[in-house]
Order: sequence, then structure tokens, then C-alpha cells
Amino acid sequence: MSLKSIVRELKEMRDGIGSISKRGAGSRHWHSRTKSHIVPDVIMTPLEPIQQGQWADLPSELLLDIIRRVEESETSWPARAVVVYCASVCKSWRDMTKEIVKTPEQCGRLTFPISLKQPGPRDSPIQCYIRRNRETSTYLLYLGLMPSENEGDKLLLAAKKIRRATGTDFVISLVADDFSRSSNKYVGKLRSNFLGTKFTIYDSQPPHGAGVQPNSRSCRRFHSKQVSPRVPACSYSVSTIAYELNVLRTRGPRKMQCIMNSIPISAIQEGGNAPTPTSFPPIIDEHFSSSSALKGKGPIRDLNNARVQDLPVQCQGSVEPLILKNKSPRWHEQLQCWCLNFKGRVTVASVKNFQLVAAVDPSHNVSAAEQEKVILQFGKIGKDIFTMDYRYPISAFQAFAICLSSFDTKPACE
Repeated sequence: MSLKSIVRELKEMRDGIGSISKRGAGSRHWHSRTKSHIVPDVIMTPLEPIQQGQWADLPSELLLDIIRRVEESETSWPARAVVVYCASVCKSWRDMTKEIVKTPEQCGRLTFPISLKQPGPRDSPIQCYIRRNRETSTYLLYLGLMPSENEGDKLLLAAKKIRRATGTDFVISLVADDFSRSSNKYVGKLRSNFLGTKFTIYDSQPPHGAGVQPNSRSCRRFHSKQVSPRVPACSYSVSTIAYELNVLRTRGPRKMQCIMNSIPISAIQEGGNAPTPTSFPPIIDEHFSSSSALKGKGPIRDLNNARVQDLPVQCQGSVEPLILKNKSPRWHEQLQCWCLNFKGRVTVASVKNFQLVAAVDPSHNVSAAEQEKVILQFGKIGKDIFTMDYRYPISAFQAFAICLSSFDTKPACE
């Protein structure tokens, strides 16, 4: 049997592969437009053993060769969904696929949802675009150079803007129709102060390789009478964004600085590595949570109505965190405007446009080329369309959160 016929049969299988199916409600694939996601790795492991089926009996050598060929041939979405199909067959296929698929830093591709929390590639940026919907106050991050006419655009992350009396929140999710912080699709949030000049990025999980700052209250799960035990009771402050005040209304674009508390400055030095999570935190199965409530342990309430503990995150030890600053534009005399070289990725002038580079001093032993390298760039190409290109050492989630801060109104900075 040829490789193509195996893949074709794999797509059409609905029976004999356990509880996971191609269009099942519990494992929708990560490439449709409105519900484009797959369930995180931990959700693909139910409490009860999976019925392996006939495909689990393949010899390991043959299985390794099949998945390796599929992974090498399907390099872009939506065709890369075949790699996800392989990981959804059974436990042995999933373990083999996870061993073969590399991180974005190594291969430059996004495959599983955890890839959104991992650093981008070192050599060339991952190119994405953001679509803004003013009516619903939502922002959708897609993978690709620019919007296309077909339905093949791959949704990476979605955010919803929520205005509060003391500031603004951007709740970030894996899907575009569920922004509840009690959902397993919730990945983090961005919170601003009252003036919209300072922002904090909160992650739903502690970054891999970073330490949580000591706190008098321990990070624990709420009792089942308060919220569902599936959801951690903590959000972790991983980055802060500060915009420079411009109360005198002096001429010039916005100035910003990002302190990446979870990424050490050594990550951009020669031989350095950025924290790279390998999986989402484990959660209790929803069926188990419902059963616990039925046994008299109390009703389950939404986490939105409960107080969530925020814990600051810092690099291990006394390591200095990475600081990003916006690249200074130059004044163009003929055009009478500030200019930056976006290499064709930005076409519309906007106060929101920016490029971020590492802010380092000579004592950090960082090469000049690394200091000039643009780690994140964001700019406008249409009325509600913006491009976002990011690279190592930040992740897609961190880059998206930083770009969301540019959408908030800042009367004190302009």
C-alpha cells in the first residue's frame, strides 16, 4: 500500500480508532475558520484506556517511516493537518508523532497548540496576520502572509477586548467562540492600567524553566464548591509592556518597552536557549468534574466569577530578563513622516506600526547582528488587517499579546 493511500484511508477512518474522530465534537481540527483548533495534548489522553484498534498493531519501524514521510512532505497548512491526524489515531501513533515533530525553533513550523507557547525560529520569522472585528471587539490571529479568499486560513489564537472601570482586558483563547477563563481553550490574557500606558501579560501556565516569585499564598486549585477543579487557580505574570508618556505632545511616534520576565537575557547570547514548554498543564477530565459535583461536593461555577490569584514569574536565580524596545524610526524629509523598513510587510501608515529589538548594553556580550535583529514587527495593511511577524526568543502567544497592546487607546502617549 502506498503512502498516499495510507493517509487517505487514515482521513476517512471513523471507527476502530477509539474515541477520537476527524470531525468529533471533542477533537475538532486546528485548521477551520471559526472553530479551528485541536484539543491540547493532555486532553487527548482520557482517564480510561483508549481502544487502540488495528492501526496500533503496525510494526514500530514501519510506523516511524510512515509518520516521518508525512511530516516531511506536509510542510504548510491546511495540508499539514495530516500530521495532526496521525497523532489522533491512538496512543502509540501520538507518542511517535510527538517524537518526530520538532519545535518551531528547530523546524520553523507550527503543528500542535503547544507550538504557540514555544519560541519561534532563529533564522527567519513566522509570518502571520491579525483580523480585527470592531463590532464584536475580537481579534483573530491567522498563520499566513495575508488574508485569502478561501477557507484554508489557519486560526492560531483569538482575543476579545473587555472594558472595565479600571482598565482593559484582552482574553486570549485557542478558539474564536469561547473566551471563558474556565475553559480549557483559555491560554492567557493581557491587562492594562487605567491610562492604557502599562500592560501585563498573564499566562495560564508557568513558563518552562522559569521560577514563580515567592508569595504568601500558594498556587492551588479552588475547592469544587467555588469553581471547576479542571482549571488552575493561578495566572502567571510573564511580561510587562510600558508606553512612554507624551504629555507635552512632542512630535514623534509611540515609544514602548517590553520586559520579558520569563526569558533571560542569555537566551539571545551565543549558545543561549529560551524556555520551551513541551505540553499544556494537566487538567482533570470534564466528566470527572461533573461526577464530583453530582456526588454532593457542590455546584461548579464559572471561573469568571471567582478571584484568580496572579503570580509574578521571574527567571531562575538572579538572571536578568530580556528587554525589548521599539526600533527608532527615521524622519523622511521628502515624505515628511517617520519611516521604518518593514520589507514590504506593512503598507499603511499608522501610529500602531512598530518593530521590536533587544535592548542590551555592552556588558551582556551580545553580537551587533543580534542586537539589530527584529524580533517582532507589527503593522497595518488594510482597514482592519494587520501583519505580525515574530521570531526567537518569543512565542506566538507573547507576540500576539504585545500586538494587542497597540490596539488600546492611549491618549497620554500620542
